[in-house]
Amino acid sequence: MKKTLFFVFVSFIAHFLIGMVFAMLLNTRYLGNAVKGIFRVVYALPWMFTASVIAISWRVMLNPNGVLNYLLMNSHLIGEKLEWLSSRDFALITVTVINIWSGYPFYMISILAGLQGISTDLYEASALDGANAVQTFFRITIPQLKPILISLLMLDFVWTLQQFALIWMTTGGGPINATETISTYIYKQGFSKYQYSMASTGATILLVVCTVIGIFYVRQQKARD
Repeated sequence: MKKTLFFVFVSFIAHFLIGMVFAMLLNTRYLGNAVKGIFRVVYALPWMFTASVIAISWRVMLNPNGVLNYLLMNSHLIGEKLEWLSSRDFALITVTVINIWSGYPFYMISILAGLQGISTDLYEASALDGANAVQTFFRITIPQLKPILISLLMLDFVWTLQQFALIWMTTGGGPINATETISTYIYKQGFSKYQYSMASTGATILLVVCTVIGIFYVRQQKARD
């Protein structure tokens, strides 16, 4: 359970922060349209790939003889090859980072759309009132984005909690259950150990949690309409 909570909440928070920062960068008036177009493609790239492609690509890069260890060793940042996916010390953090990388574009694109829908009159009025950038962000931007952010956070929580393919195809829940989350636990109980009662219990708990969040999401959407 601790590993599931770590995976979900670290991904959850990082998705929001990275997505918000990149969306703000793409919405700034100081970048030209050509530069913004390039950045949009680069930043959104992770969202274009399936979980299987992402998992295989990262496994190749994070292999002990892969490109990451090569770059770090040649930069003299590490003295020996690191087992990013097969070490209990690194596996959970590594899988979480991969999930963060693959998920933040959803936030970025959604928040960017929301930012572009905020009237410039609000920012002009804020500037006339003497508000600084931080005050404008928390008093204008965040309140205007609140409906979008609530929807994003609820959807992301459910998606991350249910994440299976990415974890299974990178570590299989290992090493020694170091990356075992509720999704991989349910799968192993049902299809490896044939403990159907345990698998059913875990699946029911997951279903209830996701259903409750889904109900709140639907109500929030109706309130917006």
